[in-house]
Amino acid sequence: MPIYEFRCNSCRKRTSVFVRSMSATVVPACSHCGAGDLTRLFSRVAVLRSEEAALDDFAEGSMGDVDESDPRSMARWLRRMSHDMGEPIDAEMEAELDRMEAGAMSEEVGDDEDAFDDSFMEGM
Repeated sequence: MPIYEFRCNSCRKRTSVFVRSMSATVVPACSHCGAGDLTRLFSRVAVLRSEEAALDDFAEGSMGDVDESDPRSMARWLRRMSHDMGEPIDAEMEAELDRMEAGAMSEEVGDDEDAFDDSFMEGM
């Protein structure tokens, strides 16, 4: 039972049409303006993966372009990781990332290479 998406050539809005079977004839009409002149669109596809697979993919190349001595680069990486993992950033971590984006190194990281551990990531 597919859902087809169309763009109305009159009002330019997107319309989704549910079809009971793949062999059914589709005669779409715009749900916004009622026009019948629609162009079929390619639909987005969601791929569900396990958390382990997502972490493996993320770990394989996520730090390739990160300059560990540049707080701005580290902040960009942390924001990207938060986005990719679907984890929101809490207010405390947001403040820390803002500080890093302004050029200040994280207080928790300092000069100790081992300080960047799970405790730093708990805010994500």
